[in-house]
Amino acid sequence: MEKRLFTSECVTNGHPDKVADAISDAILDACLRQDPLSRVACETMVTTNFCLICGEITTSAQVDYAAVTRQTIRNIGYTHPGDGFDADSVEIQCRIHTQSVDIALGTNDQVGGAGDQGMMFGGACTQTPERMPMPAALSRALCSRLTACIRENPQLRPDGKTQVSVEYDPAGNVVGVDAVVVSVMHTADFAMDALRGYIRQAVIAPVLADYGFDVEKVAHIYINPTGNFVIGGPNGDTGLTGRKIIVDTYGGFFSHGGGAFSGKDPTKVDRSGAYMARYLANNLVAAGLARQVQVQLAYAIGVAEPVSLRVDSFGTGIVSEECMADMIRRTVDLTPGGIIRRLDLRRPIYADTAARGHFGVAGRPWEETDLAPVFRQMAGV
Repeated sequence: MEKRLFTSECVTNGHPDKVADAISDAILDACLRQDPLSRVACETMVTTNFCLICGEITTSAQVDYAAVTRQTIRNIGYTHPGDGFDADSVEIQCRIHTQSVDIALGTNDQVGGAGDQGMMFGGACTQTPERMPMPAALSRALCSRLTACIRENPQLRPDGKTQVSVEYDPAGNVVGVDAVVVSVMHTADFAMDALRGYIRQAVIAPVLADYGFDVEKVAHIYINPTGNFVIGGPNGDTGLTGRKIIVDTYGGFFSHGGGAFSGKDPTKVDRSGAYMARYLANNLVAAGLARQVQVQLAYAIGVAEPVSLRVDSFGTGIVSEECMADMIRRTVDLTPGGIIRRLDLRRPIYADTAARGHFGVAGRPWEETDLAPVFRQMAGV
């Protein structure tokens, strides 16, 4: 029988697109730290020793955007002038203005409407302890471990990518790992054979073991498959905020509405709505009402209540999807204001999401499962 594979990828915080995300979210946090009501839509572009910051920011905060940017780049690890992008010498330009007054009319505290139209998805499943799809969880864990190694090993540089192909049986159960791909930027003096051996033993083997897999049983392992990866980061590829939306969510296992997260304050439902959808799906799965759940929300600009709510349990639910949706409507305020209050989103908590991923990370308010007992009781389970 042909293998049933699903593949997800992830990137380290030194990937050019993630550098841009990190800068945008660091600026958002800097604004929220002084003014929790800041309206921020910050977009960043990075390339060879150059950074452009654009967007709409309405805030009473006094923020030195260039200083925040340099510190963010420094924290990521771009501090070597010879790499073509470093915190001290990078040229920074800002093109920032205030939020449109037309948008503000529909999203102010009196109206409380959504900051834009759009649909958001959130998902959860029982494949991993963090209720994330196995391919996404593994590729994210590999990136986290790779980032730790980059900080420890002076021959590695911050840019890196991972990819994992997981095999499933016809019932949707995880069977094993079929392929792992890891690529990492490095110094010119790191011999390729040594690098590949190091990554296999220090990154791939321990992460697979954490999830119950044996590296020796993986059919295909590719480490820097093209060879040298010396030219990397923004010097090797232009980075833009919001270009890694599948990496940011579920690795393609669940749907994505198309809206990016980074650099956006919580009145933007692209972000807060997706966080709420994850929170709801996560609680339904934690309640034992289904093994796999996807929640869709949709909004109209300037309108507070969602225009639609959909729950899909992919045939794994022990109660109907209509019942789950009804429980959500009876329990949770799905207006932007309600989401912000329940998840406490007017805080400087976003820079960490750009670095470590948005979902499946303990401690995030949208990862809490406090509604699970409520849902179980409502369902009569």
